[in-house]
Amino acid sequence: MAGKYFEEWTLGDTLTHDIRRTVTETDNLLFTVMTHNPQPLHLDIEAAKASEFGQILVNGTFTFSLMVGLSVGDTTLGTLVANLGYDKLVMPKPVFIGDTLRATSEVVGLKESKSRPNAGIVTFHHRCINQRDEVVCQCERSALIKKRDV
Repeated sequence: MAGKYFEEWTLGDTLTHDIRRTVTETDNLLFTVMTHNPQPLHLDIEAAKASEFGQILVNGTFTFSLMVGLSVGDTTLGTLVANLGYDKLVMPKPVFIGDTLRATSEVVGLKESKSRPNAGIVTFHHRCINQRDEVVCQCERSALIKKRDV
């Protein structure tokens, strides 16, 4: 189990996640059609070429999901009770097919759970960064995490 228990986290803990992922055309196409998103910027090469981006734009919800997924192994794998919410989600730069993405996480909040004595709430600030060192997505994720000895 790679995730940490609530007691093992401290404010300011910062992780650079080892896993990187190059986004493929298949990733974008499958995610876009599986989520019934008809946006031509994600599916239509000619429409995308005519846009300000000049190429297919990767579906932003894929980017968000990938960012969270890249973090799970180091943060909550095996210790998560539930994700409670995602806040302050922004995508300051576009992602294109062929971009290689990586993620970092920082603990920005720790709080005892009022309803569950066997868990606490850890708030992570996740960042997704491309090969040009540009932040392409970031958010805060509040996660209900198991305590070790309860």
